[in-house]
Amino acid sequence: MTVPHACSRVGHLDKIGRAMRPQHRAPRRTPTHRTNWMIETITTAAFLELVSARRGHFLLESGHHGGLWLDLDPLFADPHRLEPFVAALTRALRPHGVTAVCGPLQGGAFLAQLVSHALDVEFWFTQRVMPAKPGGLYQARYVLPSAFIRRLGGQRVAVVDDVMSAGSALRGTYGELNAHGAQTVVAGALLVLGRVGADFFVRQGVAVEAVARDEYQLWMPASCPLCAAGVPLETPTASG
Repeated sequence: MTVPHACSRVGHLDKIGRAMRPQHRAPRRTPTHRTNWMIETITTAAFLELVSARRGHFLLESGHHGGLWLDLDPLFADPHRLEPFVAALTRALRPHGVTAVCGPLQGGAFLAQLVSHALDVEFWFTQRVMPAKPGGLYQARYVLPSAFIRRLGGQRVAVVDDVMSAGSALRGTYGELNAHGAQTVVAGALLVLGRVGADFFVRQGVAVEAVARDEYQLWMPASCPLCAAGVPLETPTASG
């Protein structure tokens, strides 16, 4: 954000005030200090401060049941606090030599645009299409706008999302890209929860990059302990 210049009178008074009071200069932040500060702030706890989390019993987009829900809508509201996470993911993706970054709407697409700009490569996004009668696991499809499809052939693509747990949105995006001739070489997320989503990409020979990781339990509906305990199931709208 550009800070407007103060008027000349305010500037003059500020100079007088500085001249009259002792000068206590803060130490200059060297590149090393900046790097250490970024490392300290890139933690799961720091990420969770940017979103809203609550415990309960939730039906995820993938069809799994989970006990933690993250409301990711506030994530991109404060770009300065998010910047260290985006920068870290950009650095992790750079060695993979991608020529495009693709993310599922909404949060994944916002992230893909930021990362693609930093890498100076193309930006694409996918949109979710749910079946009329959803049932079972991984029923959501993610489709590319037709304008992107002719650009896919031979491209090395990174698929990214803000958070990956079961990986429904990234799996759908991966399938759509491959169906149109793109080569997905890496999947990335600001936060990877658990192993379900990440393990899928590892089995496909796709690298996985995460800024932060944490444990996360997912259950098949038939073996969900929260169902067995009679905890009401909520169906929020988001990926998982």
